[in-house]
Amino acid sequence: VQLQASGGGLVQAGGSLRLSCAASGRTFSIYDMGWFRQAPGKEREFVAAISRSGDSFYYADSVKGRFTISEDNSKNTVYLQMNSLKPEDTAIYYCAADLRYRISLGRSPDEYAYWGQGTLVTVSS
Repeated sequence: VQLQASGGGLVQAGGSLRLSCAASGRTFSIYDMGWFRQAPGKEREFVAAISRSGDSFYYADSVKGRFTISEDNSKNTVYLQMNSLKPEDTAIYYCAADLRYRISLGRSPDEYAYWGQGTLVTVSS
């Protein structure tokens, strides 16, 4: 499985960005997809996750109500729509694929087997 993240950039506080993560390879083996982020000097943290069926999703409290995760299985692509961006959202954003069935969506980086290269989001105040 290969993941290619894109869509990052520089945006002013209050603005919006949409990140994309295109999967290729053995995509049929993917159960869930997640987005994580890592700010300078901080650990990688969970942002959002979505099940392959698209009927289950979960958000970190810090982005709930502002970010929306979605998917287009016909394109093997997962999106992260980010609205009302804040300077503290500045980070490298990574998409990840979970190849194991889980009762609940994974929220730990250890639960994801494949990772994209990351895309930088910078929010200016």
